[in-house]
Amino acid sequence: MDLPISAEGRPALAATDLPPHIRAELLARAGDPLAPVSGYVYDPAVAAERVRGLRAALPGWAKVCYAVKANTYRPLLAAMAPHLDGFEVSSAAEADLARAVSPTALLVSSGPGKTLPTLNRLLHNNIGVVNVESRLELARLNQAAGLAGRRVAVTIRVNPKWVEVAGSLTMGGAATVFGLPEDEVPAALGAAAALPNLDVVGFHVHAVCQNMDAVAHAAYVRWCLEWSAATAAEHGVQLRAVGVGGGIGVPFEGGPEFDTMEFCELLGQIEPPSGVDVVFEPGRWCVTDAGWYAAEVVDVKHAYGTWFAVLRGGINHFQLPTSWDIRHPFAVLPVDTWPVDWPRPEAVDVPVTVVGELCTPEDTLARDFHVSRVRAGDLVVFPMAGSYGYEFAMPNFLGHPPADRRTVSADGTGQTS
Repeated sequence: MDLPISAEGRPALAATDLPPHIRAELLARAGDPLAPVSGYVYDPAVAAERVRGLRAALPGWAKVCYAVKANTYRPLLAAMAPHLDGFEVSSAAEADLARAVSPTALLVSSGPGKTLPTLNRLLHNNIGVVNVESRLELARLNQAAGLAGRRVAVTIRVNPKWVEVAGSLTMGGAATVFGLPEDEVPAALGAAAALPNLDVVGFHVHAVCQNMDAVAHAAYVRWCLEWSAATAAEHGVQLRAVGVGGGIGVPFEGGPEFDTMEFCELLGQIEPPSGVDVVFEPGRWCVTDAGWYAAEVVDVKHAYGTWFAVLRGGINHFQLPTSWDIRHPFAVLPVDTWPVDWPRPEAVDVPVTVVGELCTPEDTLARDFHVSRVRAGDLVVFPMAGSYGYEFAMPNFLGHPPADRRTVSADGTGQTS
């Protein structure tokens, strides 16, 4: 695990860059030495509006299944559900959650290493399509389907030889555990045809994450459809579904957003084969802007030329900046209350490195962001924390209290879990 990239003195965000209702929620909770702020605030309306707008702009042949792995907080899923066709799940627990939120939604399953208990649970939750990752998984799914007394729709996940699209994580044309190499697909189709409980309906390609190029991503979707149609025709598959994964990026370090309108306009120029559903599985793009991670500064320290703001939290709550190796900007939210008699340490007009409470130097969330002032008792707030935050952390190391999670809306209502 590497430390986040140095911000090299670029400015931290201003407190006024945070939405007013988020500032109000956090300040209302700040200042209690027995209950320091440390956790997530989500606005479900933000996520709901993101997926509503995407669903409205996409062509009618597209289906949108939210990738639950990005954020499993049930109020967010419930807010998005009316605007989705379904959910992409990668475990039995995610399937249970998605089905609890929406009893009739389409469920699509992905991920390597599906065990028989996992497959049994997916079938119990009336899974719609299973993206199969290997020939052994085909046999295992056939066994589970036989035990359940049903026939299961299957797409073969493909690791293509080459795709002209780039992002922070490329999973096509590389040695990865995901899917089958392109040249092994024919043999897998032959094996699947001999299994009575499987119905091969198409292919799944999820070759990139965090792509910011709308034109390239539309071309990637076109390639997925063209390749799937040609392969299905060559091998006698009645093509009914093509999964194109997620992969739409968000600008964690600033810069322009992924142009969803241009993307959808370009998709409108594509005509999939008749009767084929094209399944999109966005996760990060749906929920990133709907979450904020906030933690109280419990100490401010200086050592050998570097100022540190020490949080009541860290990578045990929010590991994203370290895992993704990004310069994740934050804001300092001043808290005027200082309920003790001790001196209040501070750093003024200097670059600051934000660290957590764990006994490892890897517990670093941001390096060398310039702040006008940060004091013990203030709050450090990371926006764009709605994806791969709570779920992606390492909460059990040292056993500190877990991050809490709350929802809040612009009208001030919310809930806690």
